[in-house]
Amino acid sequence: MTFQTEFAFTLPRGYLDAQHELHREGTMRLATASDEILPLKDPRVQANPGYLAVILLSRVVTRLGTLEPLNPKIIEGLFAADFAFLESLYRRINAQGHNRIGVTCPECSARFETEVADAGELSATP
Repeated sequence: MTFQTEFAFTLPRGYLDAQHELHREGTMRLATASDEILPLKDPRVQANPGYLAVILLSRVVTRLGTLEPLNPKIIEGLFAADFAFLESLYRRINAQGHNRIGVTCPECSARFETEVADAGELSATP
């Protein structure tokens, strides 16, 4: 059994950059203790505790389309649906883990695992 530390995702809407290029495909890594502790010292978080999620996501989202480097300004520029999606993904992979179930294809009888979305969560794939 392998230990997965990075998780691919597709944003529901996507980040629209200054050149009007849409970035939807990305990768998020598991958070470390320092990812959760160090942002608490950030003056932006101290002034506005709601900014903690922006800093956390900018640390753990390792790829978003062709954008380099990722930073809090990019996370700030996400559409609300995409920000909520990333917050939900962060919670699932860092607190509860994945909601995977084993299934069997009714047509070919192949067995595989699939992930079940949390209640009320929209699917991010087209």
